[in-house]
Amino acid sequence: MPWTESTDLKIALLNTENLFLLFDQPPTLEHTKLDEIQWQKLSTSIYPNKNLAKLKELARTFKDMDPDIILLCEVGGPESLKNFNELFLENKYSTALMEGNSDRNIDVGFLVRKNLPFYFDLSTNKHRLINFNYDSERFLKTPPEHKLSRDCAELKLFQRESDKPFLNILLTHLKSRLDPEKKDPHGFSRRQAELKTVVDIANEVQKRNPNVPMILAGDFNGNASLRSTDEEFKYLYEHTQLQDVLELGGLPDDRRVTFAQVRAGLRSEGRQIDFCFLTPKAAQYLDKSSAIVYRYKDSYGFDLDLPTTLEQKLELPSDHYPIFFKLHNIPFKA
Repeated sequence: MPWTESTDLKIALLNTENLFLLFDQPPTLEHTKLDEIQWQKLSTSIYPNKNLAKLKELARTFKDMDPDIILLCEVGGPESLKNFNELFLENKYSTALMEGNSDRNIDVGFLVRKNLPFYFDLSTNKHRLINFNYDSERFLKTPPEHKLSRDCAELKLFQRESDKPFLNILLTHLKSRLDPEKKDPHGFSRRQAELKTVVDIANEVQKRNPNVPMILAGDFNGNASLRSTDEEFKYLYEHTQLQDVLELGGLPDDRRVTFAQVRAGLRSEGRQIDFCFLTPKAAQYLDKSSAIVYRYKDSYGFDLDLPTTLEQKLELPSDHYPIFFKLHNIPFKA
């Protein structure tokens, strides 16, 4: 492993949409040549494995971007991440994932390219309480204690000593807008409490390492951008100096869409709900021209337009689009 004074990093973020790869027997590369029906028969898990064609397209997407670090949401546990890396990414990455609190068994995790000139360490905040109760719980004698819906995982990159990182990365996946029990319309109150907790965690990390660049990324399930910020995310701008990497890159609004909402019989709506926020220290190393939302490609390598029908959307490898950017000459010493 060559030791240097600084490093460049290419970073990608993606909600992979139910990335389950669970098998009854150890999988092999030969299994990736099966048809979809045979592929699904490899597992008796209650969670169906992700469509084989979509997995191959995800792999093509990551190979095209060629990131050094991939931040992933909606991963079906450490086994799924390991299998995706080995079966579809040529085992080029080391995997880092701790199971979180999801009732859908979807976690946040990392892929870190092997043989980079540094090490990494992963920790979890899944036990952190969010100081929140639903209205129906507030008058209970012993109201339940709620935690983050998934996690706010912390990846520390360091060269020699783990307590002296040169970059901290926080990855989260906030409460969705679903409210099946009709107790929190659009998940607003819980998402707001989770956002506050995540921001508090970020500030604690910064206080612990004030001179170390930090990234806060993930699926925020709402508009956390500087423009027309949804109410639940305003705490982020009031209590941090974090900046959206796409804002720093000056992307026009139509190029910031990370999620396309398609409803039957209605006009499709593109929104940015996935974010990579940088501290001012991290922003110093950003190649602003590199910051993009990656568009999936057709068979000829041309960008596909955003889907306008549900059928088009279901053909994509994920219902989210990746964010990609480069950091240059990040020093190993603060």
